[in-house]
Amino acid sequence: MGSSKISLDSTGIQLVIFDCDGVLVDSEVLCKRVIIAMLADLGVVVSSAYFDEHFLGKSYESAQKQILTDFTISLPAEFRDNYLTALLQVFAEELQTTPKLNRVLAHLNVRSCIATSSSPERVAFALEKTGLRSFFKGRITTSTEVLHGKPAPDIFLLAASKMGVKPKHCLVIEDSEAGIQGALAADMQVVKYTGASHLKGLPPTNVDKNDNTMSISHWCEFFNLYPSLKTTVEV
Repeated sequence: MGSSKISLDSTGIQLVIFDCDGVLVDSEVLCKRVIIAMLADLGVVVSSAYFDEHFLGKSYESAQKQILTDFTISLPAEFRDNYLTALLQVFAEELQTTPKLNRVLAHLNVRSCIATSSSPERVAFALEKTGLRSFFKGRITTSTEVLHGKPAPDIFLLAASKMGVKPKHCLVIEDSEAGIQGALAADMQVVKYTGASHLKGLPPTNVDKNDNTMSISHWCEFFNLYPSLKTTVEV
């Protein structure tokens, strides 16, 4: 499946902001498996579709509030740490980058950074495990640094500010509806990446129908949309 809509002008882009889970690393299916099982142990039964709607792309705090609202259950204080421990064990065994990602990172001719709803510990582990740490060292913004997580624009605006780049010169690559809404609210260009395992076979969402949002299902399509972002120097 190719990219959707028309190619955009990339001449003004100075910074590419990547989400982590579901964009850089193929982790959302692993997160879904772990948290659904752990919630079931507490008597909270949620479906895959529920995860996609309420948890995907959002912070732990957001998920915690959603559980309280829908099931009138407060997660135990130790749940967060136990979830992180269980998840990192799965990451250590199964986590991989999304296919062909390194080709894009190696050939970008503008700066890049990460804006993620993951905790600092989780994103650090994921980058180390997949060999991506060197691409983003010192250029990571997490939801712990902002008052309002995705779909608010705060995390993207902070990431751009830390890099000294105005929002209009930023391109965001996201997989979740919450992340895309936040990036658009920040007045940034957005590409939806649908190549991770958790989005395969899913129907289009509201953001897929937004004319301001491009979509790619393979990283090999990225430089077709933004050819001027590709270095002409062999690496």
